[in-house]
Amino acid sequence: MKALADNIREGVKERHDKLPFSVEGTGESGWMLMDYGNVIVHLFLADKRRYYDLEGLWRTAQVLVSIQ
Repeated sequence: MKALADNIREGVKERHDKLPFSVEGTGESGWMLMDYGNVIVHLFLADKRRYYDLEGLWRTAQVLVSIQ
């Protein structure tokens, strides 16, 4: 998970010259959140994803990218 977050951070920095305002969680905790202001990146392990059910909570929001 840390490698995914690092890859996202590097890619966004390279392509859009932006760094996250904040990063919450850790790879060891099973979830991470990267706040880019208008875009929030959530990374979850499968069990944490089921538990938090963000798709259900935000079902009416526009999905820009979903990688499962």
